[in-house]
Amino acid sequence: MEQLLKSDFYFDLPEELIAQDPLEDRAGSRLLVLDKKTGEVEHRVFRDILDYLQEGDCLVVNNTRVIPARLMGVREGTGATIEVLLLKRKENDVWETLVKPGKKAKPGTKIIFGEGLLTGEVIDIVEEGNRLIQFHYEGIFEEILDKLGQMPLPPYITHQLQDKNRYQTVYAKYDGSAAAPTAGLHFTPELLQQVREKGVEIAEVTLHVGLGTFRPVKEENLLNHHMHSEFYNIEQSEADKINRAKEAGNRVISVGTTSTRTLEAAADEKGMLHGCSGWTEIFIYPGYQFKVIDGLITNFHLPESTLVMLVSALAGREHVLAAYKQAVEERYRFFSFGDAMLILDK
Repeated sequence: MEQLLKSDFYFDLPEELIAQDPLEDRAGSRLLVLDKKTGEVEHRVFRDILDYLQEGDCLVVNNTRVIPARLMGVREGTGATIEVLLLKRKENDVWETLVKPGKKAKPGTKIIFGEGLLTGEVIDIVEEGNRLIQFHYEGIFEEILDKLGQMPLPPYITHQLQDKNRYQTVYAKYDGSAAAPTAGLHFTPELLQQVREKGVEIAEVTLHVGLGTFRPVKEENLLNHHMHSEFYNIEQSEADKINRAKEAGNRVISVGTTSTRTLEAAADEKGMLHGCSGWTEIFIYPGYQFKVIDGLITNFHLPESTLVMLVSALAGREHVLAAYKQAVEERYRFFSFGDAMLILDK
């Protein structure tokens, strides 16, 4: 197979096209529809997605909830400001975290949040310089986090979020993500109801999105890129819905790259799923043979990102880059709070 290079996935993205704020009307964003066989493009509005869904299709959503994982604290003794980002929950109130500035967070450092409502002590330094922090508090951790924490928006978004709920999908259920599965942000309860009324089955999976999703690819040769690992869970009842659609010859359309990674990581060779949970480091790039999904709803991603590579694996790099070129010309809004794309065989 020819060598795949990071630069093969470059396109010119004017910075002003990165959406800084979510639209008031979730389903009012624009929708670029890409035929993955022909590369043909249509320009629609997100709620028109109903026109492309068929009875018997199975739509798969990621029901993870973003936790307000960014905490601002002060270092005991010096009062220096320290920012802590919760990455992974370990046991006994220990979290793996990203701390800025790291040099002020040696093991033994104590950090005070919210005037002592929450305190933490750095107990170890692990891979990539992440810190293990042991937290102490009285009451319920999630409630304290809700009070003190901020949503950890991606680095490209510089505006403060006015309404925390706009960085959650309307079907978010299980706490654990450091970033939203953003393709799902376009759905409203009304639109989901219309999808069901059309005879489309909605299946839920859980993948807790890590901040690694924003980590740039540093290796020019893609095969040297190490993917971050994320926890997923699929209940048997939801696996059954997806399997039924596949067995009947109907389409499985995943909402977002996170749902896609979950399904493709968990499926057996025949594309069938079983209730299971685990960690996935799956890296999907052109040449990958999809076992489960037939279509994808996704946002517009950044140049040279693993997400553009995943989309290119489904629709072909040339088709995707041509569609992205049109999206830039038509001034589509990019990234987490931006517009959406639907990729399928029409």
